[in-house]
Amino acid sequence: MSRSLNRRSFLKFAAAGAAAAALTPRNWAAVPGANSDVRTAFIGFNGRGKNHLKDAKDLKGMRISGLCDVDSNVLRKEAASNPGAATFTDLRKVFDSKEIDAVVIATPNHWHSLAAIWAIQAGKDVYVEKPISHNVWEGRRLVQVARASDRMVQCGTQSRSSIQGLAQAVAWVQAGNLGKILYAQGLCYKPRPSIGKTTGPQKIPDGFDYDLWCGPREVVAPHRNNPKNGPVHYDWHWFWEYGNGDLGNQGIHQMDIARWFLGEKSFAPRVWSAGARLGYVDDGETPNTQAIFHAYEKAPLLFEVRGLTSKSGSKEMDEIHGASVGVVVYCEGGHLVVPDYTQATAFDKDGKKLQSWKGSVSHLGNWLDAMRSRKSASLHGDVEEGHVSSGLCHLGNISQRLGQAGDANAAREAVKADKPGSEAIGRMVEHLAANGVQLAQTPLTFGPSLAFDPAKETFPGNAAANAQLKGNYRAPFVIPEA
Repeated sequence: MSRSLNRRSFLKFAAAGAAAAALTPRNWAAVPGANSDVRTAFIGFNGRGKNHLKDAKDLKGMRISGLCDVDSNVLRKEAASNPGAATFTDLRKVFDSKEIDAVVIATPNHWHSLAAIWAIQAGKDVYVEKPISHNVWEGRRLVQVARASDRMVQCGTQSRSSIQGLAQAVAWVQAGNLGKILYAQGLCYKPRPSIGKTTGPQKIPDGFDYDLWCGPREVVAPHRNNPKNGPVHYDWHWFWEYGNGDLGNQGIHQMDIARWFLGEKSFAPRVWSAGARLGYVDDGETPNTQAIFHAYEKAPLLFEVRGLTSKSGSKEMDEIHGASVGVVVYCEGGHLVVPDYTQATAFDKDGKKLQSWKGSVSHLGNWLDAMRSRKSASLHGDVEEGHVSSGLCHLGNISQRLGQAGDANAAREAVKADKPGSEAIGRMVEHLAANGVQLAQTPLTFGPSLAFDPAKETFPGNAAANAQLKGNYRAPFVIPEA
């Protein structure tokens, strides 16, 4: 580990409490290159990070000064396209570098909070991909460290930069133009085929620092080897140690949009989930079929995940009001559909189109503007907002993981008071039947309805659920308790 971030220094820093976490405000204009280019390092770019690099090249005032990836093959290819950028395997050396002002973090989910915290403590501004955390506890730690610093911390929920589109639609709905909101429905109907079944531990590719890739998690040889992605890349999303399923992968975007329309700034006081991984047997652990219900008092938030196509043999995905990966907001006077990241359309009760909105600005560009102004309030993807939307995914998964196999009819009866959720279970059963899934042989799992304290961010009196709010951390990759 580098000298400036060794474990002794890290623990000493953490022990001083939140006040110590606050970095001494620096004069941004005095930072080398700040008045011309913000020297930015990109950490992880085998997936979403590639998009960030492309966007950065179109931003005047952002210089690609560093590239970091644990896969030497990925790093070498990207370095060839960005001559002059320093290359790193270890992200801690990025944080040590005085030639780097800011970092973009697009690592696997289990690294997001820790990498962002270390970067903030090293004095860097941070853009961290969604979800900003792998669990609720570390997300709150990230918010605390960010708030105690003067760093600009942007969450990668880019729909928040749909200023001409979604922001206008949200304001229109919240102004009561469709009457009272009944509930918001997030959709992640996205094809997720089987990743295959291995027979044992898989070999790590040459030139891949797997110890660093595991970071906070124990070093365990991967048990996956999809020909498309290999033993390490991408399919980590479907394993609890590293990912959060499609709910926390694609679904975090739509979860964030749905909550935005509801105007909720914190967690719901109750949550439940139902689903399973069905339609094939593979190495994956997370559900490919799931319904999550957040019982907000004013209007609930329902979320649905489907990885199977509309029916056996089809390549099409199901849709609701024309959206498959999107949001539908149901109101007393009609409904509004958000089919993507940048547009929305409102309809009356008869289905007549009332109004549409469309447009967005660069989310990375918004972060760059905030770094120049040093006004965190101008960030579109505030870290607290990112924490809540990420946490909604985590809470749903906690109910799911505490669930038991059961009868769908009995489960629907148990949650009949949560009418949109009960109806979602019914749709789920029909969808699975269309895909030839025999629930008598491979039943659904129904999670408990969990009471949650939004202020304390705990499940009152529920030790089993509280145990899943925080992950296990391997030294020296440890998030400070304070």
